[in-house]
Amino acid sequence: MRKVDDKTAPTDPVNQLSAIEIERIREEMSHYEDPKAASIEALKIVQKQRGWISDQNIKAIAKELEMSPDQLDGVATFYNLIYRKPVGEKVIHYCDSVSCWLLGAEQVRERISRRLGIGLTETSEDGRYTLLPIVCLGACDHAPVIMVGDELIEDVNDQKLDALFAEGEHS
Repeated sequence: MRKVDDKTAPTDPVNQLSAIEIERIREEMSHYEDPKAASIEALKIVQKQRGWISDQNIKAIAKELEMSPDQLDGVATFYNLIYRKPVGEKVIHYCDSVSCWLLGAEQVRERISRRLGIGLTETSEDGRYTLLPIVCLGACDHAPVIMVGDELIEDVNDQKLDALFAEGEHS
């Protein structure tokens, strides 16, 4: 799991945001006439530090953006790369769009599940991986595809999965 260090620890237990997070959110807000326009970037700023967005974080970010927590939660739950529950160090998104499904996405998911001992939305025992479906990764011409962290892996097959997990065992 990600570690929050002293510089990124909440400075105000009620606010639930660190001074650095507040500074970065305010910098992002400065680019827009309406503070709400910075909502996705603000969520990303906090998630990058913490790995996910808690209810307390939603309230604190919403306060900074001058919006209701419900409005911000609507943004957070719509955007599928914002995590509202704890996740592993790396999130594996497997594409379950029609193209990927037709070309073996379900077999890819099954192989990942067996290898890590987890099902969909679960996190491996060691906290390293979480497996989540995603509607489309936009690489239909290279289906099936997965995204591990920020890395897109196209034309996924057994050899690519073996290489991925062999690398992960040494990192």
